[in-house]
Amino acid sequence: MSTEPEAAAEETADAVGPGPGAPGTTDGPDAAAHGASAAAARDGAETTTARDGAETAARSGAQSGPTGGTTAAPGDSGAEAGGGESAEEAGTGEATTDGTDTGTDAPDGDAAAAGEKSEAEAELAAQRVERERIERRKAERQGPVDAGAKLSGTAADLLAAVRAVESGEKPAAPVFGAPEPARRPAPEPARQPRPAASAEPVAAPGGPAPETVQAVRGVLAEGGAPEVLAPQTAALLGEGAEGALRADPWQLLRVTGVRPEQADGFARALLGAECGPDDERRGRAVTVWLLEQAALAGHTALELPRLTETLARRGVPDPDAAVQSTLAEGEALAFQDALEEPGGRADSASSRSTQDTGEEGAGDGEERPVRVLVGLERYALAEESLADGLARLVNSAPKQDGSAADWEQAAAAQGSAAELIRAVAGHGLVLHTGGEASLAEPAALLRTAHALGLRAWAAAHGPLGRDRFAALLDASSEPAEPASAEPARTGPAAVTLAGLLSGAEGPGRDAEGTLDLDLLVVLDAPQLDVESAALLAESLPDGARLVLAGDPAVLWSAGPGRVFADLLAARVCPQVASRRPDPGPLGELVSGIGIGELGQVEAPGKEVVIVPVREAAEAVHRTVQLVADSVPRAIGVPAEDTQVITPGHGGAAGTRALNAALKERLNPGPGRFGGFDPGDRVAYSPAPGRTLPGRVTKAEADGLHLACAGETVVVPRDRVEQSVRHGWALTAHQAVGGRWPAVVVVLPGDAAQGLSRPWVYTAFGRAARHLSVVHGVEQALPRAVAEVPAKPRTTRLPVLLAPQVPTDA
Repeated sequence: MSTEPEAAAEETADAVGPGPGAPGTTDGPDAAAHGASAAAARDGAETTTARDGAETAARSGAQSGPTGGTTAAPGDSGAEAGGGESAEEAGTGEATTDGTDTGTDAPDGDAAAAGEKSEAEAELAAQRVERERIERRKAERQGPVDAGAKLSGTAADLLAAVRAVESGEKPAAPVFGAPEPARRPAPEPARQPRPAASAEPVAAPGGPAPETVQAVRGVLAEGGAPEVLAPQTAALLGEGAEGALRADPWQLLRVTGVRPEQADGFARALLGAECGPDDERRGRAVTVWLLEQAALAGHTALELPRLTETLARRGVPDPDAAVQSTLAEGEALAFQDALEEPGGRADSASSRSTQDTGEEGAGDGEERPVRVLVGLERYALAEESLADGLARLVNSAPKQDGSAADWEQAAAAQGSAAELIRAVAGHGLVLHTGGEASLAEPAALLRTAHALGLRAWAAAHGPLGRDRFAALLDASSEPAEPASAEPARTGPAAVTLAGLLSGAEGPGRDAEGTLDLDLLVVLDAPQLDVESAALLAESLPDGARLVLAGDPAVLWSAGPGRVFADLLAARVCPQVASRRPDPGPLGELVSGIGIGELGQVEAPGKEVVIVPVREAAEAVHRTVQLVADSVPRAIGVPAEDTQVITPGHGGAAGTRALNAALKERLNPGPGRFGGFDPGDRVAYSPAPGRTLPGRVTKAEADGLHLACAGETVVVPRDRVEQSVRHGWALTAHQAVGGRWPAVVVVLPGDAAQGLSRPWVYTAFGRAARHLSVVHGVEQALPRAVAEVPAKPRTTRLPVLLAPQVPTDA
């Protein structure tokens, strides 16, 4: 299906590969017979009247029966990002962005979103003060692994230069044309607790000066580039943006949504005969661009051979020289990782973070196999900082609140949560896996920890998960307070992770800048990217306990990295797998998908209904009919509690098409406020990778007013287009962490190639009471569940953790 990628996110989609487009129409749980003619009349040309009535009923009955069989949706992630070549070329696997809106969940990946920084990214700036510590740690080590001697040519030169830089020697001139610029640590920011605030991110102070934007606008016009890019370009390049752009026109490639061929045209217009494919400036810009596309697809680094191969396909005559020039300018970093050999373990991590084995330790002169990786500095530093923080948690003794006997007594009283409580009692880092039902175990842990006197908190990916877990905490009775209990204190509470890290929610930070808590349970842990995870690990005080809990079968984070999966594979800490199955037909269906089986389930209460369709227009029609008529009447779930999930934003049955049809039926209006009217259901993305569901309340001079998770958010006029979209229909990445009474998953036929097991598992798993599947992909669905796992991501976290976590002989 044609996913019609977002303008700014097209590159991201490249990294993940093409994804399905828009889903189709659905019919209500009580069968197609009811809706065919009525829906056709309602939707007019958009619906397919010929297929209504008896024909639809026959198809529905044949495939789903009274219980509605069990077939479902297509691939997400990459599909949501749209189709493209760049990310794929760069070796990016699954597009973690959901439609490439700014590389994640941001609506309509507008180029303007490029200048936005996520809250986690803003907080990550505080970590720069940790760089000196990281560098000191590296310097304390004796040196790099003496590996790579069997490499030849440019790769060998590159590794030699990396080693020279790390040892303090002058790098070889052919590899680095100039010394790497000194890294200046940013001043330590004030880490005082902040009052609760809305989800609206704090705008960067000032922004580019108007005269700078105007000067950049003139250069863009001269080069034939859209002048609308001026604000983002000026923000990226700074005060001297005009001169920088004239000196190096390919700097335009740093703006989200700009592709290499577009930057080439801009450079030709400005440079004339001086412009050529072998220009060193072009090679550097395309190299950085490919690394950024890889990050949008989830990779924290790329293997050197893959990077150079992709550069060659992008018309760079000398890819090796382009990589070397990029490294010399400090725009990327290179790493040499020792690979694990069959039957052994990689006891050294990389040339930047391993102990020197020395010639005598090489073992009969045998060279260990290595891989050379190239990545952007921000992700390299975040991954190394994360490895340090996790190693500190693993190797330090947790704070002793309550005796071992107290913990054991509490564990014995908590049933299925006993194993988790015992693991947390003696370890600083614990992993907990399970589905929706397993959330009862972290809730029991938090109540137990609170009764023992610990300052215990839970953090969820988004407000829906936070509120759901808070209700779970409130629904359970508090255990008896210990005899020596202090005066009445509030029980454990749930916050969003972004709110916790920014200080808008939660306990705030102490005088040392660390979070003022003893135990933190992070829910939806698969959604942790390396930057937010690094900030979290560095923010925990010594002696704190961290529990990462989540379902490993769902889609991975929108940002780069696969932190939870890497930790599960590394086995550096206790892992507790919940044995609490999700109940009912929906639980049975989703559990089967998790192990690669899509079977039929008995659904006497119409918990699962399949609505077959043949084309996208019919899918849209059936979806509207399901949400507005069938589900409310047959299941008793109103339209406002029903969520539509589809693979992509574009196409004939993507979120845009579905939202337009649903708005016309559920809240018609002229869209006087940037396409929105009061009462519209919306998805607000305050930062890449975060989606807040809400409703439009009003629009005034200061912007669009939204009600999101009980808070009022005001979105300025100039940010509405790129950060707010209608929210009756979402992509699976946007829906991660949420759960609704009824869900309609739309799977149009052209989405077949974008289907994957994690996408289907995530989309189907969002339903609490009822799931309708608008099914047009036929056998592609069971094939995807059985044969298409998550696409791999290239990360360095397992290698970085290996030497820092002691192993028991």
